[in-house]
Amino acid sequence: MNPIDIAILGVTLVAIVFFGVWKTRNDRKLDEFLKGSSNNWGTIGLSVMATQASAITFLSTPGLAYDSGMAFVQNYFGMPLALILIAAVFVPMYYKLELCSVYEFLEHRFDSKTRTLGSTIFLIQRGFSAGITIYAPSIILTSVLGWDMNTTVIGVGLAVIIYTVTGGSHAVSVTHKYQMTVILTGMAIAFGIVVYKIMGHAGFRENLSIAGALGHLNVVDLSFDLNKRYTIWSGLLGGFFLSLSYFGTDQSQAQRYMSGQSVRESRLGLMFNALLKVPMQFLILLLGVLVFVFYQWERPPATFLPESMTEIAESVDANTYREYELRFENRFQEQRNAIEGYVGALRNGEPGEAESSKMELQNASLAVKYARSQLKGHIARTTGQESMKETDYVFIHFVLNELPIGLIGLLIAVILSAAMSSTASELSALATITTVDFYQHHFVKGRGERHYIKASRIFTAMWGGLAILFALFASMVESLIEAVNIVGSLFYGTVLGLFLAAFFISRIGAHAAFVAAIIAQFCVLLLYFTDLAQIGYLWYNLIACLLVIVISYSIQLVIGKKEV
Repeated sequence: MNPIDIAILGVTLVAIVFFGVWKTRNDRKLDEFLKGSSNNWGTIGLSVMATQASAITFLSTPGLAYDSGMAFVQNYFGMPLALILIAAVFVPMYYKLELCSVYEFLEHRFDSKTRTLGSTIFLIQRGFSAGITIYAPSIILTSVLGWDMNTTVIGVGLAVIIYTVTGGSHAVSVTHKYQMTVILTGMAIAFGIVVYKIMGHAGFRENLSIAGALGHLNVVDLSFDLNKRYTIWSGLLGGFFLSLSYFGTDQSQAQRYMSGQSVRESRLGLMFNALLKVPMQFLILLLGVLVFVFYQWERPPATFLPESMTEIAESVDANTYREYELRFENRFQEQRNAIEGYVGALRNGEPGEAESSKMELQNASLAVKYARSQLKGHIARTTGQESMKETDYVFIHFVLNELPIGLIGLLIAVILSAAMSSTASELSALATITTVDFYQHHFVKGRGERHYIKASRIFTAMWGGLAILFALFASMVESLIEAVNIVGSLFYGTVLGLFLAAFFISRIGAHAAFVAAIIAQFCVLLLYFTDLAQIGYLWYNLIACLLVIVISYSIQLVIGKKEV
């Protein structure tokens, strides 16, 4: 990497980290360390957004759009409705009870064992997700610097641990707004550059037509097919329950808006996200689609995976490699000719000619995909890396090879800033729950604030270590952005069912809720791991939530009046 890029990357990241540490250098109160304090709505809004927008968002999401188009945006259609409900119902209750951990609410409403169950489920799923968010930026450093992946994962993880242990949750909040400034600026620049590059070949609307002709602009799928991962129904229903659980019952998010100056400031921060999150996600996916169009005009590499794999394949069996490569190059040139023909037909304005050219383009695209899959398959077999997926490498390849000097460092800083912000939030939340819901609640009671701050720092380091271990196995997943959503969908619905029962069904008692949650969680895991039902993962949020409510209500009817 060019020294200018290294300098921009280093200065950006060091400035953010040191600012957070400096701003919170005098924090000595447990409440400030664990959840922050007195933030305005702007800081809350950006902090909530930064917690969700991890490096995965800016690595995997454009790659997912490159591979399969815009359909993933449907996952977020239920989010604004969920945030409105959280702002109206959840936030005032959390403030009224002066909670540090959201799972304290379950003890207020039910009992201690239900609180512990909710906390345990959070620790399991969020601990794994933290590992994935550490793995994501490691892809960058591995690609840029050629480091060993495992060594890089450990290095990135240790850096995040040091940052979070030093600053606590308050440092996480105050640095988020500056991290988001860097993130949004960098992504806007990347968007502008890819638009500039594709418009050197054709107009913007013509390039969008190319993407549409190749099936990459299908935003909404109205079919009610439970087997499909992305439909408007799974987004509105499953996405609503996923967002309701994530923002309303996940400590890593709730911790961000529970630090507000008032209920009003927290509500405004959530509405800020309700308005901006879906458009932001749409634009990130569109960026991936435009990168896809760019590689219809310009020949893509044999694989977006590290170049060393291609070099190995070529050196081991050069003749076979050249044969597959030549076939791919020929098919690509035929597709390029078909694209030019399609653009020409669009400009002529003849519907019949445009439709005929569109079919030729689609057929040429299928031929390119097949030829490239043969080439990729040969590389994978030769290198023994058949399990590796290239989706998460697409955007970083574009950044490293197509952006000018200086902007490469900025874009890498963007992705690493996102990684720092989300991972720090996760580790802070994990440490808070471990400290408040387990250490302080069950084991060591009545000690001073300094003792619990020290314990929280130790637990932060512990969870950071576990996250590193999870990250070492993250390469086995197909897509990082999907992996995070799948893990969340397997666990979030159960916890959400407990919270909804607590808020809205006064008849349900502690014993019924606890047993129902255990049964619901078991059923969801059974469905997923045994393939008893072939359904999109977002539906698990709705299934688990309904199971908790229905089963707990049924149990309560059997055992009689709610226990006191």
